[in-house]
Amino acid sequence: MTMMKSAIKLMGAAALLAMATMGQAAAVECIAPADPGGGWDFTCRTVGKLLYDEKLMEEPVQVTNMPGGVGAVAYVNIMSKRPADAAVIVATSTVGVTQIAQGKYPAGTDAMRWIGMLGTDVGAIVVAKDSPYKTLDDLMKAFKENPGSVVSAGSSGAGGWDHIRLLMLAKAAGMAPEKFKQIRWVQFDGGSPAVTQMMGGQVQVVSTDLGEIAGFVESGDARILGVLSDDPIPTFPDAPTAKSQGLNVTGYNWRGFYTGGDVSDEDYKKWVDTMKSLFDTEAWKKAAEGSGLVPIWRGGEEFEAYVIDQAKQMEQISKEIGVL
Repeated sequence: MTMMKSAIKLMGAAALLAMATMGQAAAVECIAPADPGGGWDFTCRTVGKLLYDEKLMEEPVQVTNMPGGVGAVAYVNIMSKRPADAAVIVATSTVGVTQIAQGKYPAGTDAMRWIGMLGTDVGAIVVAKDSPYKTLDDLMKAFKENPGSVVSAGSSGAGGWDHIRLLMLAKAAGMAPEKFKQIRWVQFDGGSPAVTQMMGGQVQVVSTDLGEIAGFVESGDARILGVLSDDPIPTFPDAPTAKSQGLNVTGYNWRGFYTGGDVSDEDYKKWVDTMKSLFDTEAWKKAAEGSGLVPIWRGGEEFEAYVIDQAKQMEQISKEIGVL
């Protein structure tokens, strides 16, 4: 009996291992490292649904929200518990890479395998509909006159990508870097909660991704002071760019995925190929553009090299503006 039980246990372990190494054939979990409603949550839920709808997955994708540390909690979870589990992917973006570059995650980019990016969001500076600030110039004047007079917010901590984008604008407007620390910054787990608090009067301005708060703009509850893109955004063509207001600043935030650092080359390639297949569908392009994303593909080794290079750039920018 003991030998039979042992054999059954071994068979069960082998079955579990087979499921884990099957990657896309097994039930897949997508971890969104934030609360529902944010950009990472959107990435997991939209991509997960389309993977199943477009028959690129045999079973529906399970979405798990794992907020904490602007993605650090999810990073630790994959590193410590599921480094070789090909049935789990994690949504990430420029925000996450910025945190890594600043040493706020427990390891560098080499701890994971970077699957690909499917599109990029655009940074936006928004205020409540009845805000006294009508232009970016109005806001920057307020910062320069009294940096602590305006409470700002975003979905990253002080020194994170949302914060950096606001400081890049302040720098372009002529604000002295030594005054950056006087700007009051509040972190929320997502752009939507930040805008909700802004509508309640707790904060006065939000720096975040346009895709996260597009609904508030469409409803008229939030007003765009500037989008951080080279050209106007098709979804909101009347929203002025920072460049058109004399501030030469752009702030893109790509959307993509990583998986554990010990996932096999075979399963990693399956994920890259699967995401590329999804990117090529009309359904993804429609979903992306409808949420303010610009569909752009980078995958596999090219994407891994891009992430490494971007981490270096974020480290340099952080040093230049005095947050690192």
